[in-house]
Amino acid sequence: MKFVDESTIFVHAGKGGDGCLSFRREKDIPFGGPNGGDGGDGGSIYLEADAGLNTLVDYRFNRLHRAESGRSGQGSNCTGRSGEDLVLPVPPGTIVWNVETGEQIADIKLVGERALVAQGGFHGLGNLRFKSSINRAPRKTTQGTPGEERELRLELRVLADVGLLGMPNAGKSTFIRAVSAATPKVADYPFTTLHPNLGVVRVAAGQSFVIADIPGVIEGAAEGAGLGLQFLRHLTRTNLILHLVDIAPLDGTDAAESVAKLTLELAKYSAELAQKPCWLVLNKLDLMPAAELEQYTNDIVKKLNWTAPVFTISGLTGQGTEKLCQAIMQHITLRGTNDE
Repeated sequence: MKFVDESTIFVHAGKGGDGCLSFRREKDIPFGGPNGGDGGDGGSIYLEADAGLNTLVDYRFNRLHRAESGRSGQGSNCTGRSGEDLVLPVPPGTIVWNVETGEQIADIKLVGERALVAQGGFHGLGNLRFKSSINRAPRKTTQGTPGEERELRLELRVLADVGLLGMPNAGKSTFIRAVSAATPKVADYPFTTLHPNLGVVRVAAGQSFVIADIPGVIEGAAEGAGLGLQFLRHLTRTNLILHLVDIAPLDGTDAAESVAKLTLELAKYSAELAQKPCWLVLNKLDLMPAAELEQYTNDIVKKLNWTAPVFTISGLTGQGTEKLCQAIMQHITLRGTNDE
């Protein structure tokens, strides 16, 4: 299934049914009287988080959604049937924006959570409603009100505890395969990952966290280079960012320089995102002689003036990944305790 994390749709709630103008006509009731019933309410439109969805691809081409209108009232004081509500399933983590006003309408995170995005019209009143002691035969009714119409922008931000940030071919996909059951594509060319991948890392019984692998970011992404910065939105919900760096890049690029470039691109995208806790993870230590590893790591930390935690791992062999995952679990647990 193609991954789509943004779409624009039009929603049109149902119109309320009109009130009925009617009078009793029975031959044994000489004076009769009004008996026009009310109309039915128009159907409303809701968005509901569905655990079975992880993309907005269903709304890429199917953009117009209408709820059922209410039926008009009838004689004999019969109320018209209300229109059925329309419930549109979306992935958990979907944010809904009003295109016209720029207002955020809802942030749907929990499975089964439902948000009203277009209110159905109110029913019209039949002439029976206007009967009074001084108006025995009212000929007044009201029409049902129109349902709300809106243009909505849906934006999916994946729900993950940890996000992976790094240059293309830094080994993010290999790492997530090593620590979870996720199976993202791994290949020896840039931008192998074209959409976010989620994996559940189980550290111990009852202890697990979700990790998100996003496509690689390169220098100039803020100006549209590579795949741009569009996927960085998926890091906004995370508690921790892991900055994965290829410790022995084949093209001879400097690891510290790569970190500095990506840190700058992150700040260009969002100052708030740049302030999130970020750990440095030096990957592919299996390609570095053990005698040189400590000195190499110290040089990178010194060049960057890095004060956050630093880890060395090999996503290919799994070396160092258990220690890293234990530290992540401890960080998430402590953060959750502090939030409470």
